[in-house]
Amino acid sequence: MELISGNQIAADIIAELKQEVSALSGRPPCLALVRVGDDPASVSYVKKKEKTAAEIGVTSRIILPPESISQGELEALIDELNADPDVDGILVQSPLPGELDELAIFRRVLPTKDVDGFHTLNLGKIAQEDETGFASCTPAGIMEMLARSDVDLRGKHVVVVGRSLIVGKPVALLALQKKAGANATVTICHSATADLPALTRQADVLIAAIGRAHFVTKDMVKPGAVVIDVGINRMPDASRKSGYRLVGDVEFDGVAPLTAKITPVPGGVGPMTVAMLMKNTIKAHRLSSLSG
Repeated sequence: MELISGNQIAADIIAELKQEVSALSGRPPCLALVRVGDDPASVSYVKKKEKTAAEIGVTSRIILPPESISQGELEALIDELNADPDVDGILVQSPLPGELDELAIFRRVLPTKDVDGFHTLNLGKIAQEDETGFASCTPAGIMEMLARSDVDLRGKHVVVVGRSLIVGKPVALLALQKKAGANATVTICHSATADLPALTRQADVLIAAIGRAHFVTKDMVKPGAVVIDVGINRMPDASRKSGYRLVGDVEFDGVAPLTAKITPVPGGVGPMTVAMLMKNTIKAHRLSSLSG
């Protein structure tokens, strides 16, 4: 069993991006980070993104509207950022509080600045294998992680547990693409799948993204499979200062000995998401420069 270190792979990508940004002429890439309210997890995530941007040389513009902001006011704010030629990428930190329509806000971001990859047009571009599109960061990170861990998906059976627009559907589209690092046969499983373990046991590469702690157990995994655990779940733990510990969707202790490679939680997919956000921002800057 080999542990796939998202921390190490993300660090390698960040070092590469730092070199890429240092070689740019003109203004550096700029990422606008919009965080509504003071949700503790959102505060932590935005700080991490700001810190990583600074390390690479990407300018981050932190915008902190109050939790009381209306849908119309938030849409007007997005419109201002869309119109600003010095902003290359826009990320609206989820979850949004109250009655705000998250999907409508994501779709309000210009597709060319949608570095989170949630816009309908970008999902369509991924389906059409259009390289000008932005893949959402977690699926892009999974593909990068597999490639850098010498996992060739060509001809492999990839089974995705979860069908969300953020992970399940886009990672399936990316694995299906007719290109190097992809060319997989993909099965998507979900809450209505009959005999789920029978399908997961067929997986050469199993991607768990269902959002349920320890959902995938050893009886659901084929010996020698590669297992990518996307889940981040809080489990009560009185021995820790925080009162909880982070666990994945995979029951790691039982599953890991069976696998050829597996990602840990934390330190697996999570760091890759931030690294790919920075990669998308630099790509948006480059495409903007070409079109401008």
